[in-house]
Amino acid sequence: MELHAAELGFQELNEKLRETADREITLTGCIGQRFLAAGTAGKYVKINGIAGNALGAYLNGSVIETFGNAQDAVGDTMNAGEIIVHGNIGDAAGYAMRGGKIFVKGNAGYRAGIHMKAYQDKIPVMVIGGRTGSFLGEYQAGGIIIVLGLSGGEKPIVSNFPCTGMHGGKLFLRSDCAGIHFPHQVHHRIAAPEELAEIRCHIEEYCAHFGGDPDAILNAEFTLVTPDSGNPYKQMYVAN
Repeated sequence: MELHAAELGFQELNEKLRETADREITLTGCIGQRFLAAGTAGKYVKINGIAGNALGAYLNGSVIETFGNAQDAVGDTMNAGEIIVHGNIGDAAGYAMRGGKIFVKGNAGYRAGIHMKAYQDKIPVMVIGGRTGSFLGEYQAGGIIIVLGLSGGEKPIVSNFPCTGMHGGKLFLRSDCAGIHFPHQVHHRIAAPEELAEIRCHIEEYCAHFGGDPDAILNAEFTLVTPDSGNPYKQMYVAN
């Protein structure tokens, strides 16, 4: 099924996405419509154009692939499925994400992975091919965030205040992170080979979507960031 998005508002477009029995849907001429494929399961949605805010919010098993940029809140509170973005994304991607995977070829804005969490066998994963803005992994409670820094240029792989309030999960940065200031409640060090082996499957999947050589990407220093304590807010509590 093909829908011409330029002719439709976001509500009408999403109603058609939900109501169709077709499993494969192509949106052409997307011009920033919000909430695309929100809450859907069992569909493959191909988007040509620019997706608006909350692409794939509450996603429950569908695969969304957009051949352009996406705006803020990609994968907000998604539960399962995949979102693949052949471009850049805005702020707060993966907000409260609790399952599934997000793959971004380019850069991400502020607060990627904020409140990301894991539950039982659900371990969400976000792979960002370029760089990220400030507050990456803010209040991260679970899951895996991987930033590859493949976009070139002189800017650092992450901007200010990464991992603020982080209290779970893992964050891998393809950089020695020299000069990047991390908060006191996290550990950061060069990842060991066995730790990089844990993320190889995600790098291979990234390369399957966007091209590239997993061995070449992994043949670099990665900084692994993990929480220093299971209770990063203990200084706020009054002792008995």
